[in-house]
Amino acid sequence: MLNEGTVYDIIKAMDTYMSFAEVYDSLMEDVPYDEWHKRIKRHLCENGIKDGLVLDLACGTGVMTELLASDGYDMTGIDMSPEMLEQAGLKKEQSGHDILYLCQDMREFELYGTVRAIVCVCDSLNYILKKDELTEVFRLVNNYLDPSGLFLFDINTVHKYRDVIGDTVIAENRDECSFIWENYYDPDEKLNQYDLSLFIKDEESGLYRRQDETHLQRGYELRDIEEALEASGLKLMAVYDADKSEEGKDPVPVGDDTERIFVIAQESGK
Repeated sequence: MLNEGTVYDIIKAMDTYMSFAEVYDSLMEDVPYDEWHKRIKRHLCENGIKDGLVLDLACGTGVMTELLASDGYDMTGIDMSPEMLEQAGLKKEQSGHDILYLCQDMREFELYGTVRAIVCVCDSLNYILKKDELTEVFRLVNNYLDPSGLFLFDINTVHKYRDVIGDTVIAENRDECSFIWENYYDPDEKLNQYDLSLFIKDEESGLYRRQDETHLQRGYELRDIEEALEASGLKLMAVYDADKSEEGKDPVPVGDDTERIFVIAQESGK
């Protein structure tokens, strides 16, 4: 495995989602975006946020951005990958939603003003490899939230990377693409690395082209998140198991076997 310093330098320089963006939505078709959307909308409405400006941080191809735009929110989406934003732009053209997309790194993002809420889903924050940088992202979130504005996000745990995914190989064949996913977890650095070989079908020739990418993520314990939130000025409102909790039922507390944590935090002063 690469050490943290080397990893950090590489991930800053590479286009992680260059080819992945083309087939991202297809590969993520089993992700429960609709369930996540219902959860986020409910929390927003319960806190009186039924309209206004909302930011989708690390928005990817804009799936959640579009869902919230359909609810009437004035959406902005930020992502550091131009290729992912290109896919989001295609969705915007089809839906006709007035969404502002900005190509920025969430570790140093800037907005024109404050927003009522910020959301960040699908373990995007796990791409932040250093705890002090996670704190900086949270600090920026706090800075750009309206007074008492909400920050809703999920994040993968160390348990998921270490015990569930671990060192494994996943291969799958689909009509539009095939992939080989080789996963490695370094327990000392708490870094999860997966080497992804994509075989993407060319519609004109019917041939497949290969593209190799490396993705790096860090698992975070609940105490890491709590400490980063406190250091940033955000107030922790609620936290629970994102995968086990069901709409209409009491949230399931975070436990040793939690794979994804859902967090509600609130702006509490600049």
